[in-house]
Amino acid sequence: MKINKSSRHSKITGNFAEHLVLYWLSKYGFECANVDHTGIDIIARNPHTNELMGISVKSRSRNEGTEGTYVSIPNDNFEKVQKACVAFDCVPYFAIVVDEEDKIRVFLLPMKELLKIHPSKNRISAWTMGKKKIGEYYSNPNIKIFEFNYKTHRWWN
Repeated sequence: MKINKSSRHSKITGNFAEHLVLYWLSKYGFECANVDHTGIDIIARNPHTNELMGISVKSRSRNEGTEGTYVSIPNDNFEKVQKACVAFDCVPYFAIVVDEEDKIRVFLLPMKELLKIHPSKNRISAWTMGKKKIGEYYSNPNIKIFEFNYKTHRWWN
């Protein structure tokens, strides 16, 4: 089925992704809050480590034919996240949320791990979504991952 997204779909995708990550953290005992601050979207206290996390959520909703496309993170985002985390005395994290085909995947990792895996080049860091790289993410203990598989059973034609 061909999908025609609304004119506000990017904004709605971002809001959904932030709340999805917030929900998942809360479900597993993280004390967390959605924040409206330059650089970070969520502040969360990890109940396992007591670490205070400042999380920047990056999300993409991929059209048919664009599956596997990388998520670009502009270099200035890293500086903004770092500054916000200094202000709130927290550790910088990224949550990367990608909706493609029949799956929504969420990758949550420290900023330093993201930059180790995908160093910033030119003006961006590219979170690669190819099958080989996704396999590497799943085997990396520093990346926390959850995913949803979905199917639209009936919709308008």
